[in-house]
Amino acid sequence: MIKQNQAFLNRINALLDYTLVVFAYMAASHIRLVLMGGRPDNMALSTRMLRLSAVCALALILLLMLGGFYNTQRTRQLRWKLSVLFVTVSVSVLGISALLYVFRLEEFSRGVLLLFYLMTLALLGGKYIVMRLLFNRMRANGYNIKHEILIGSGQLAGQYSSDVAAAPELGLHIDMCVSPAEMDKVVAALARPDIDEAVIALEAEEYHYITDLISLCEKNGVKYMVVPFYNNIMPAHPIIETVGSCKLIDMRANRLENIGWALLKRLFDVAASALGLVGLSPLLLFIAMGVRLSSPGPVLFRQVRVGYRRRKFQMLKFRSMRVNDRADTAWSTVQDDRRTKFGAFLRKTSLDELPQLWNVLCGDMSLVGPRPELPHFVEKFREEIPLYMVKHQVKPGITGWAQVNGYRGDTDITKRIELDLWYIDHWSVWLDILILFRTLFGGMKNNEE
Repeated sequence: MIKQNQAFLNRINALLDYTLVVFAYMAASHIRLVLMGGRPDNMALSTRMLRLSAVCALALILLLMLGGFYNTQRTRQLRWKLSVLFVTVSVSVLGISALLYVFRLEEFSRGVLLLFYLMTLALLGGKYIVMRLLFNRMRANGYNIKHEILIGSGQLAGQYSSDVAAAPELGLHIDMCVSPAEMDKVVAALARPDIDEAVIALEAEEYHYITDLISLCEKNGVKYMVVPFYNNIMPAHPIIETVGSCKLIDMRANRLENIGWALLKRLFDVAASALGLVGLSPLLLFIAMGVRLSSPGPVLFRQVRVGYRRRKFQMLKFRSMRVNDRADTAWSTVQDDRRTKFGAFLRKTSLDELPQLWNVLCGDMSLVGPRPELPHFVEKFREEIPLYMVKHQVKPGITGWAQVNGYRGDTDITKRIELDLWYIDHWSVWLDILILFRTLFGGMKNNEE
């Protein structure tokens, strides 16, 4: 039933979301202006504003549709859904705030708008969390299953089979696995009415079968998907472009190349770093005095690092060591005799990193991203670590996915790069928020003694 009527169910899903958004506005205005002792005569409760809320709710749903939110893709992770919701609802509410300012509707309750924003996120986010848990349980118990045939006889086919078996919540079932050389079995399998799609996972030496296999799938009206033989070097979100009749796969595309996502990340960086510098100014002043009293030398330590697009910039830190001539060619170690006692405290708590908020405000860094490295080590690692230089395709960060997973300072550089590349391939607003949360609640502590 679900599988056969998915398009209809997607429309019902969007209609339910629309209803929840309208309800969120009505509930927010009633709670703020009636139950919380506001003014019931505020224009937020007027019939005109209730009608406008219905129009705004429709606009929000249309934005989600344009973003592919209601497309049927069971392999989409829940955090993708939640991040798209967060961004779309946030942008929509900011747009409404701007319209209220432009049309000078000052009598409209800002408390209603804030409550509407929080309730919309809670209702829609909660709905999709419950739905995902429900579907995961159903699929794990054998319902809402998508039946596949797997065409391939090598390592890739085995890997796909293992990955499907490890994720029963996806509701994928491989009914049979056939070798591309056994064309009779492939034809018979594709003719089965209970097969939903074919997955073609060929090794490089088997690729001469690909044209015939695709033709057979199309002849039988079976949807097919292809696992490329270069799967292990392919990023999570490649982009395909066209030049004439040639299709070009951008193997190192990332979401931050999209001007909209890049602008959103930059606006958040600017707002957060500016607020951080102002809000933390008493702490910054106290640390500066402590550094000055701990040993002779400047308060700030300036060091050239390699950042976005391999450009060099001066990264700032509170000085935690005595002035020395190894600053540009040696990492600090767990027990480094160059550190001052106050500097050891700063490094232990990562408070020495706070001046990098200025680097973020200036645009050299982001709050979240791969940590920037010294030019000396960049030249060394680019020859030793595969894909090391890919990290420079995004702005470096004060904190990152590698750091919150325990790879800070003098740790396994290969593992750090692996985690940095994973971050680039899977970047989302939700992932940045998760990293910042983990940094603030436990990720700032160093293992240095």
